[in-house]
Amino acid sequence: MIVDFIDENKHEFGVEPIVRALKGTAARIAVSSYYAFKKRQPSARALRDRELIVVIKDVYEANYSCYGVRKMWKAINRDYADRFGNIARCTVERLMRRLGIDGIRRKRKRPKTASARAEECPNDLVEREFTAAGPNCLWVADITYVPTRSGWVYTTFILDVFHREIVGWQVT
Repeated sequence: MIVDFIDENKHEFGVEPIVRALKGTAARIAVSSYYAFKKRQPSARALRDRELIVVIKDVYEANYSCYGVRKMWKAINRDYADRFGNIARCTVERLMRRLGIDGIRRKRKRPKTASARAEECPNDLVEREFTAAGPNCLWVADITYVPTRSGWVYTTFILDVFHREIVGWQVT
């Protein structure tokens, strides 16, 4: 903000020389506007934002820095409704963005499998013929990756081709 820039440098250069230097730029401001801004009382929104920022920091830290906008908004409206009334979700989002805080997102991880190169592929003993003359003549196996919160779980199935039913399975 221009006023903050002037405040940082006014002790070294003075207000009027800084304003004159900014005159030819897009950041121009009149000296009277600078002093009027400094004299003005903070708006109701600014005062409320100051209080909300403290609450947002407290709720964020109390919940292990995990809450995003949606959970933060619900927590504030649930726990601080008597103090602030209903707070708009966009207000919480704006203040969290200003503070530079964001919730933790769970990312879906894809299983990393080796690429199917010709030299690494096992022999095709069935030769793509998935029919059997009788029960227990031909079994095939399949592995399924199942994502969980604690990591990947691998499920293996053995199928009897004749009956198309599971003969055995294991989860690891």
